[in-house]
Amino acid sequence: MTIRLPDSTGGLKVYEPRTEPLALTPGTPFTSRTVFSAAHVVADPYADVSPDSPAAVDWDATLAFRRHLWSHGLGVAEAMDTAQRGMGLDWAGAAELIRRSAAEAKAEGGRIACGVGTDQITGGTLAEIRAAYEEQLALVEASGAQAILTASRALAAAAKGPEDYLEVYGHLLRQAAEPVILHWLGPMFDPALEGYWGSSGLDAATGTFLEVIAAHPDKVDGVKISLLDGRREIDLRRRLPQGVRCYTGDDFNYPELIAGDEQGFSHALLGIFDPLGPLAAQAVRVLDTGNADGFRALLDPTVELSRHLFQAPTRFYKTGVVFLAWLAGHQTHFTMVGGLQSARSLPHFARAYELADGLGLFPDPKPAQERMKNLLSLYGVNQ
Repeated sequence: MTIRLPDSTGGLKVYEPRTEPLALTPGTPFTSRTVFSAAHVVADPYADVSPDSPAAVDWDATLAFRRHLWSHGLGVAEAMDTAQRGMGLDWAGAAELIRRSAAEAKAEGGRIACGVGTDQITGGTLAEIRAAYEEQLALVEASGAQAILTASRALAAAAKGPEDYLEVYGHLLRQAAEPVILHWLGPMFDPALEGYWGSSGLDAATGTFLEVIAAHPDKVDGVKISLLDGRREIDLRRRLPQGVRCYTGDDFNYPELIAGDEQGFSHALLGIFDPLGPLAAQAVRVLDTGNADGFRALLDPTVELSRHLFQAPTRFYKTGVVFLAWLAGHQTHFTMVGGLQSARSLPHFARAYELADGLGLFPDPKPAQERMKNLLSLYGVNQ
């Protein structure tokens, strides 16, 4: 059977979906890399809400998706930007997500790390920003999850220079009960984070970031770099203190960064590992055997899909992630908190479907094709 899909010229083309998915099954824990998938949330499609209402979450489907990731050996990076923090999910919703997911991780034996930010405030003094971070850090630590100190819009607006970042992060690291992950999220993911670490110049910002780590290496498990610049990540990775890991957040260059080189490698904390979870897990198990070529052979073909989902405006990549979760059968609908299902075009969805189907990502290609046809019909594309 075939399906007609919009193409880049404004017309329609005939596409023949694959008939069999990849055979991807749960396996043994990873031994060579620590790998987190930043996971999306599933909206409640029956909730009477508007885009600016507090998020209505389908908790059963949301937690089921986390169990899916854990079953393949992946850790879950919870309440991150993939979960629409600041783009539909407010702090109250994120706090409930952290509590529920951390409890589920404990019951399932899954690894979890949770985002700590300042999104319960929209601005404020440095003291108020520190207090907001402290409130969220306390909740995450009480839940039993590892903390990920995420970039703060409020701090980006309030900081006068690098010294303010050094003061705020130093204060938080000194009181952290366990080593945390520091997250540097670039402005392509959130324009409000332009000039983070006190400079719009990346060389100067990198220097401040490394200064924070060097002052508290025992409190930093690792750093997550989301700048979509593979060369810069490698350079920064080589300058980290011994024992501090680099978790790639580069959804454009992740295969080569995880595979590494003679001077080191990156672990992973990636939004693209939400739709790629089982395939990514299989690739890492191949890498565990020392077979870097086999790892690249599995993961390199996924980069085209990732670059498509994360194309500018990059912050809307969550729409493609949830779209693929719907097609794959992980949720019964394509509705997102904040109404973000409207953030990408029909040609974007069509190409995402084609690329994901070509990779064999859908556990059952036929229902995925039917769902894609249903979406097309809503846009007036008859088959």
